[in-house]
Amino acid sequence: MEQMSRTERAALCNSALEVGEDAPTLCGNWTVKDLVIHLLIRERDPVGATAIVVPQLDRLARRSADRMAEQDFTTLVERVRNGPPQWSLMAVPQLDRLLNTLEYFVHHEDIRRAQPGWKPRELTDREQRILFKGAATAGKGFVRSAGVPVEIRWTDGERERSAVLAKGADPVVVSGEPAELTMFLFGRDEHTGLSFDGPRAHVTALTSSDLGI
Repeated sequence: MEQMSRTERAALCNSALEVGEDAPTLCGNWTVKDLVIHLLIRERDPVGATAIVVPQLDRLARRSADRMAEQDFTTLVERVRNGPPQWSLMAVPQLDRLLNTLEYFVHHEDIRRAQPGWKPRELTDREQRILFKGAATAGKGFVRSAGVPVEIRWTDGERERSAVLAKGADPVVVSGEPAELTMFLFGRDEHTGLSFDGPRAHVTALTSSDLGI
């Protein structure tokens, strides 16, 4: 069965071509072309990729982005579709699954949900389970800035799944579908169907925090 990181990569590329290079995304003032360039730098430019997480090197990432911005949009999208080069760590299947599943899902939704009239996709049970597991792991770092206990919950058929992201008394319990939990934890406001239970002060602290990376 194909990895979700790969199916989301392909779906992102299809959506990018469908809406066009100048369409908006949920990533601030980035266009779809800017987002595609970000993905290419992340996988194909070691220096630029480092600059993504080290603000002091932003100038180097900007240089790479400026060079790519001069290239044809469709060509850039197809480079993303073809995946990382063999020398990239992200070409290793295990690392691809670890580093790219949530990355490509969220960025795919960044394209979809920035367009008028967006609706949540129908995901398979397997995809939902993968997202919940990923959110339960990555979310621990994402909610740290809120400074309050946090738990996420999802009712999978008749089974309730839960994961503690930050320990403590009187946690905020965020319940909903894994896709929506993932978007929330990545700091996106465009999510639907989530419920927030717990002390009002804790809920406010969580929902007003700068979540995500």
